[in-house]
Amino acid sequence: MATTAQLFEEPFDADEYIERLAWRTPGGGSKGGAEAFDPKRLLEEFENHIEELKLLDERIQRRVEKLEHQCHREAKEFAHKVQDLQRSNQVAFQHFQELDEHISYVATKVCHLGDQLEGVNTPRQRAVEAQRLMTYFNEFLDGDLRSDVFNNPDKIKEAADIIQKLHLIAQELPFDRFADVKAKIASKYHDLERQLIQEFTAAQRRGEIGRMRELAAVLLHFKGYAHCVDVYIKQCQEGAYLRNDVFEDTAVLCQRVNKQVGEVFSSPETVMAKLIQNIFEIKLQAHVKDKLDTTRHSDVEQYLKNLYDLYSKTTALATKLTEFNLGSDKHTFLSKLIKSIFSSYLESYIDMEREYLRTRGAMILQRYYDSKNHQKRLIGTGSIQELKERIRQRTNLPLGPSIDTHGETFLSPELVVNLLQETRHAFERCNRLSDPSDLPKNAFSIFLLLVEHLCVDHIDYALEIGLSAIPSSDAKNANLYFLDVVQQANSIFHLFDKQFNDQLMPLISSSQKLAECLHKKKETIEQMEVKLDTGIDRTLNCMVGQMKHVLATEQKKTDFRPEDENNVMIQYTTACSKVCSYVSRQVEHVRKSMDGKNVDVVLTELGVRFHRLIHEHLQQYSYSSMGGMLAICDVAEYRRCAKEFRVPLVLQLFDTLHALCNLLVVAPDNLKQVCSG
Repeated sequence: MATTAQLFEEPFDADEYIERLAWRTPGGGSKGGAEAFDPKRLLEEFENHIEELKLLDERIQRRVEKLEHQCHREAKEFAHKVQDLQRSNQVAFQHFQELDEHISYVATKVCHLGDQLEGVNTPRQRAVEAQRLMTYFNEFLDGDLRSDVFNNPDKIKEAADIIQKLHLIAQELPFDRFADVKAKIASKYHDLERQLIQEFTAAQRRGEIGRMRELAAVLLHFKGYAHCVDVYIKQCQEGAYLRNDVFEDTAVLCQRVNKQVGEVFSSPETVMAKLIQNIFEIKLQAHVKDKLDTTRHSDVEQYLKNLYDLYSKTTALATKLTEFNLGSDKHTFLSKLIKSIFSSYLESYIDMEREYLRTRGAMILQRYYDSKNHQKRLIGTGSIQELKERIRQRTNLPLGPSIDTHGETFLSPELVVNLLQETRHAFERCNRLSDPSDLPKNAFSIFLLLVEHLCVDHIDYALEIGLSAIPSSDAKNANLYFLDVVQQANSIFHLFDKQFNDQLMPLISSSQKLAECLHKKKETIEQMEVKLDTGIDRTLNCMVGQMKHVLATEQKKTDFRPEDENNVMIQYTTACSKVCSYVSRQVEHVRKSMDGKNVDVVLTELGVRFHRLIHEHLQQYSYSSMGGMLAICDVAEYRRCAKEFRVPLVLQLFDTLHALCNLLVVAPDNLKQVCSG
């Protein structure tokens, strides 16, 4: 195998190299088996190859030395070249500094010469300009405008520049000597100004933005520049209001004009602000006045709706307009424009809102009572009524004649929805139209009207009628409708509370009026709760009275002392059956009329009174052995009925009563033993 430097290039594996060398040596590998292996031949081959490697190493070493020598020589040559280049660079840098100093010297001389030339040329130019203006002034003095600049329509821009300067000069001249020429210059000034505005208008109609920009730049130095802007604004609005929505048309117009004014005028924000001011003070104000003045005294409801709608659309439009450049304080600018349109309407808004709500609420209430053919009773006020109320609360006595309402609760969900709907709209208008400082006060006044109409004139009145309609506890076959009043009043108050939280609270939550609102709400709730408690208590008394009446008429003394004790076939008495049936109906009625914990509270009270009645009733009779069994059966039925209350206390009371009744069937001799153990 020929030995070359390429055999040792990376990656080099010595084991593989030796294996390859042995494999190529005859008798050195595994060919032919163990008989063919010749170690001497392999040793000889290894020794020869080692000699070749030594020779190769010597050759490579000589070559490395040669290359190192060459590298050292070239490094020295390169170092000499670098030194020569550094010297050349130093010489060039010195030359550059000299050249820079020379250029600075020349530039200084040139600037000085330029200043000298300017000092000479400026007075000369002024003199030439003065001479030129004097020449034109002489033409006005002679009354003969011979110069081409005044007679050539194409040179109107140059003529405008000249006449503007002559007009300024003429103002400094004494009137007595130059009155005629001053008048001629002023006349020509106004003629050119009018021509420029006419050309600007014509260019605007043709849509020539470049020409408009040139003429606007010339007119900028004339007194009629403001008139030019006014003409532009007026012409922009021609044909812009073709739809019924003036606000949308205004937004589209401003969007279109905003792109144009930046290309035409040097101060586009001023022109844009003037356009918007013109639209607000003329177009929008006329539109608002037309919409509101026609309904202000004839249809207050429509007037309030229109005011809310117009004000909302105007503020929405102002929000869109803030994206344009209108100057440094565009928000204040737009707020003043809105205030100028609506200030006279907003000052009287809350008074009209309250008057409308007061009238509308009274009408809704009256319409409801008229539909029921009901003449609303006057609920007394003052010290006598307060005395009656206190007596009724303390004694639970029905004061005044009982009224038969024929099952009518005098509470209307439809009426309540109408009142709450009107109030919701009023809160929305109040939030939009009220000044932020007056918002809590105005919202509170609307809330008071809602309390007056809904809570006092409707719910409280229905409670008073319901209380008057509750029969006495000893009435027979009385119809109890007060629980229906309770149910509807509860549903209505949930709606009232929802509106309080959803719509009133956001308006007053961060103001001092919050405490007043919460106090008023709490006071209203407490007043109604007192009447509800009184009515429920009297209703429960009536229920107990009904049960007492059934027991008195249906329960016979022979029920518990039957004449023939061997032929008793009934499971419980007729009185028990009717009482349980009546109680079951009333329990179901209570569940439908109450919600939450009130169900358990009322049923607990009814159950306790029911138990007391049965306990006292059973104590009035004497019992035979079979009669005791019948009494136990009755109490068992009463206990089954008590389970419908789902109140542990009531069930416990009847369990105890049932255990006591078991003593009725115990022999007298065994009573002591039963009681003790």
